[in-house]
Amino acid sequence: VHTVPSRGFIVWERRNKLKDEYVGLAGPQIRDLKLSGVEITREVRLPLLAYTGDTAPAGLDAEPAFYEAKVLITEMSFIRASHRRDKIHKFGHMHLDDFLERAPRFKNELIVAAHFSTRYHPNEVRKVLDAKLPPELKAKLNVWV
Repeated sequence: VHTVPSRGFIVWERRNKLKDEYVGLAGPQIRDLKLSGVEITREVRLPLLAYTGDTAPAGLDAEPAFYEAKVLITEMSFIRASHRRDKIHKFGHMHLDDFLERAPRFKNELIVAAHFSTRYHPNEVRKVLDAKLPPELKAKLNVWV
């Protein structure tokens, strides 16, 4: 969701896990089932790396895997309270307050916040984030300024 085309992506790890109905069987039994042509595994996909591109919060919210990826790279263009979020969202960007509202949803190990407005000095960005982010979000957020 942006004023010009913007792309995001997710890199997935694909794993084959033993189907639930075969868990607990002995190794030779599993081997015999597999050799007889029975499909004994199911594919599990795990989001490893997610990149939102430029987007309003709707783009982040549209894909639950963004919140689950080990690493999320996303934008946080605006941080000052005086910047109106309705206008920011209209032009396809996010505000610090959008992150604060969604803080419990971020299950990521690492979040890289980037694309800050050039109106801000990097020191201001760091200072505001340090003051406003809750500890659990602050612990996993790295700032790319």
